[in-house]
Amino acid sequence: MHALLLIIGGLVLLSLGGDVLVRGAVSTARRLGVSELLIGLVIVGFGTSAPELITSVEAALIGSPGIAIGNVVGSNIANVLLIFAVVAIFKPIVIDPTALRRDGSVMIAATVLLIAIGLIAEVLSRWVGVVFLAALVLYVTVAWRAERTNGAAAQLHEREAAELPTAGSAPLWKGLLFVGVGLGMLMGGANLLVDGAIILARLAGLSETIIGLSVVAVGTSLPELFASLAAALKGRSDVAFGNIVGSNIYNILGILGATAVITPIAIPADLDVTDWAALFGSAVLLIFHAATGMRVNRWEGALLLIWYAAYIGLLFAPAGSLPIGG
Repeated sequence: MHALLLIIGGLVLLSLGGDVLVRGAVSTARRLGVSELLIGLVIVGFGTSAPELITSVEAALIGSPGIAIGNVVGSNIANVLLIFAVVAIFKPIVIDPTALRRDGSVMIAATVLLIAIGLIAEVLSRWVGVVFLAALVLYVTVAWRAERTNGAAAQLHEREAAELPTAGSAPLWKGLLFVGVGLGMLMGGANLLVDGAIILARLAGLSETIIGLSVVAVGTSLPELFASLAAALKGRSDVAFGNIVGSNIYNILGILGATAVITPIAIPADLDVTDWAALFGSAVLLIFHAATGMRVNRWEGALLLIWYAAYIGLLFAPAGSLPIGG
């Protein structure tokens, strides 16, 4: 019960802290005259991925690589097979061709790069983190320059910015205060979540990697669920697709990049081929379903959800103690 209370408390603080942080960041950016396009490109990605970032950094700093890396891998799997699937079941998702071609390609490339490093290296070193962050900066720069002259693509990110919570027409100091309070809540929430996850893993006889891939990953992905579902229900399902793809890019290049720069992360020995295959397979399935008719229907969402249930079943099956992904 103590572990569950820590996890629930951590998730609540992470969710609230992420919302407060995004409100402050959007308000501050608008006060400073930042364009809606750039807000959509940058703050959407970092804002919804903030819980994963703080949680992975916290876990890495206290020597829990299974949670640090499992959180990112599991979040990317859950983003597609759980969150995107649930949104599609509620409302079919229309796909923007430009976002599919460019952002989808970057997501696949980042996923393949992470898997390659995960299979051949023992540690995500600082230089790998620098490469990841440089790749993210390059992606954002290229996207921003391209979309300034591409009305359709720019409008997509502007709609993403419009969906972000905001502190309204608050003065600059209030926006910065929101940012500070949000960061504080995120750090407190991450501390509770990681502590609870470690205790839960020990009590349940499971590895930290399994808990990171499942409980922690789903919990830190809740902002993507709420943001994507709200956008789809408002008839802006293209925003839902952009949220998921953008979040997966930021999770790999931004979160693991920043975490590795802060402190190198040992790649968990029990993060095995099953987990890497699920990560790659989920990314490929997302692109495949999105490319067929430029629309993801309810039955396709249901199929993705079945794949997620199968993966979680493998994680927690008795044979998982061998382990499969943990």
